[in-house]
Amino acid sequence: MTEAPDSPLGSDAARVYEGAGETTEPTRRSLSGADQAGTKRGSHSVKAWRSLLLVAAFIACVPFTASADDVVVAQINGVDIKQSDLDFAASEVGAQLANFPPEDRRRMLLQFVIENELMAEAAVKAGLDSGQSFEDRLKYHRRRTLRDAYFDKSVRNAVPDEEAKKIYEAKVAGMKPEEEIHARHILVATEAEAKEVQERLKKGEDFATVAKEKSKDPSAEGGDLGFFSRGQMLKPFEDAAFALKEGEISDPVQTQFGWHIIKVEEKRTRPLPTFDQVKDTIISQLTAQKAKQTIKELHDAAKIDIVDPEIKKSMQDAAVRGEAQPEDAPEPAGNVEDNH
Repeated sequence: MTEAPDSPLGSDAARVYEGAGETTEPTRRSLSGADQAGTKRGSHSVKAWRSLLLVAAFIACVPFTASADDVVVAQINGVDIKQSDLDFAASEVGAQLANFPPEDRRRMLLQFVIENELMAEAAVKAGLDSGQSFEDRLKYHRRRTLRDAYFDKSVRNAVPDEEAKKIYEAKVAGMKPEEEIHARHILVATEAEAKEVQERLKKGEDFATVAKEKSKDPSAEGGDLGFFSRGQMLKPFEDAAFALKEGEISDPVQTQFGWHIIKVEEKRTRPLPTFDQVKDTIISQLTAQKAKQTIKELHDAAKIDIVDPEIKKSMQDAAVRGEAQPEDAPEPAGNVEDNH
């Protein structure tokens, strides 16, 4: 069974934040046309009215645990690199590392900080640490640092665990444990081949050995598909698999990919996810929602005059087209069942 790298939910929590995804396994469902269209839309540029400040706020939503002690994690040419440097880097590039395991995140953050330090040293040697361009850059990054500090104080720290717990309890209240099965399969091109495989297995030949010899599905080692629940596989395959008893071997089953012989290794009831399994994901969504609300309040209270005529016209055109402003964007925490 294939899972996204370092899913914060794990397989048991998928029902709270379940989303379809493409896979190399031929038995698993591919994206629907609507999902594919949504994926394409998601790759387009951010709409003209959408605040870049809001996008920057979302970057800081990925949770990284700061160390209690600001320990030294590396040295570069005698300069200490501390845990706080990694924490600051996480607020800048953390969203790009969300799908990596925690130990890989720290390593990649350190690599980012090391490259940053090496290029900063090179800039000093090149005399780039003075002049108007450097001063203007410092002003920009000072404002960015102040934004980060305000975000931490008024957004990130304003989302309590209790609020996430309420969402969790509301979502799991109507959920029931689902049956899931651990199955293997062998995929061949013709029904005749499938019947041959079926006979060999019924005579006691090892499933993994026959799968290695005959199966056209390279993604399932030894034919092993791991555990899955209803709705994850192609329907003919799923119907046949769930109808089997433990240890039973199916008759040939046809799908668009060919003919399958299925064996069910185990059946179990998948428990509901715990709050700890999904807490970080819920808090990240609530933080994004809080960021949007905070920016809207600041935006409404500010006097903003767009001086550049081209940008002003572009924003006016976007408004005529009905493109969403930040306050009109979808609520991230309002549809948690469709997020993974």
